[in-house]
Amino acid sequence: MKVAVIGAAGGIGQALALLLKNNLPAGSDLALYDIAPVTPGVAADLGHIPTPVTVSGFSGEDPTPALVDADVVLISAGVARKPGMDREDLFNVNAGIVKSLAEKIAVVCPTACVGIITNPVNTTVAIAADVLKKAGVYDKRRLFGVTTLDVIRSETFVGQLKGLDPTKINVPVIGGHSGVTILPLLSQVEGVEFSSEEVSWLTIRIQDAGTEVVEAKAGGGSATLSMGQAACRFGLSLVRALQGEANIVECAYVEGRGEHTRFFAQPVKLGKEGVEEILGYGELSDFERSSLDGMLETLSNDISKGEAFAK
Repeated sequence: MKVAVIGAAGGIGQALALLLKNNLPAGSDLALYDIAPVTPGVAADLGHIPTPVTVSGFSGEDPTPALVDADVVLISAGVARKPGMDREDLFNVNAGIVKSLAEKIAVVCPTACVGIITNPVNTTVAIAADVLKKAGVYDKRRLFGVTTLDVIRSETFVGQLKGLDPTKINVPVIGGHSGVTILPLLSQVEGVEFSSEEVSWLTIRIQDAGTEVVEAKAGGGSATLSMGQAACRFGLSLVRALQGEANIVECAYVEGRGEHTRFFAQPVKLGKEGVEEILGYGELSDFERSSLDGMLETLSNDISKGEAFAK
């Protein structure tokens, strides 16, 4: 498999590239691209790690060399959040970056599976989808908003609260990837019971976890290491599914049946063509149903903003 990381010189990109170098299947190619001139150096640095994965690095204005023959493209390019910013504040810069990258993907590797990490994901995925659609190459099975960070945060926080091994916990997270649109389904965590106070507190912490990191870094950045881990988890699942491994399920923000909004995060079964099946998310508690109803206007507006920008 060839995996391209776009935005590879940034905090997320470097963490993601390191994890992929150490975990991709033997014989894989890892292509790194960033506008920053240090990117070939990042590739050279990673190339000294003794794993059977080749690494190449490209910089400058044109990502084409990294995208050629890519099976999976993971896009983390863009500006990071700073104190006082929410994901929507990033829109003006990051929307243009994602639009130009999607235009390039449409020409160079139109059948690649594309994972969008660049925030605001609720909006940037819609931009990428409509750019690819305008180019006549859109396949909704192959475009994902990577919301795995919300999942791993949920697993971590539940484990901390209940004194459990977080690697043994599975928390589906539905909706979107910003504020109130992030809805962890705590009622579906097997073998764990929560009080109503715990549900409320945990849900808010998961929704605000990005701000927790931004403030803790005191202006020095946003969530890069945990996002790198989350993107690696999703990327590796996608690679395994593309190679034919069965029964791989991850939560992701995809274009589905439109039950709630055009794009919606929920469990999806991955396969050789990307999304093999969009799975149901089960019965919701009263709290979760109310939270879902309360988020839909925000999520719908986020998507509409992306669609308008793509035009």
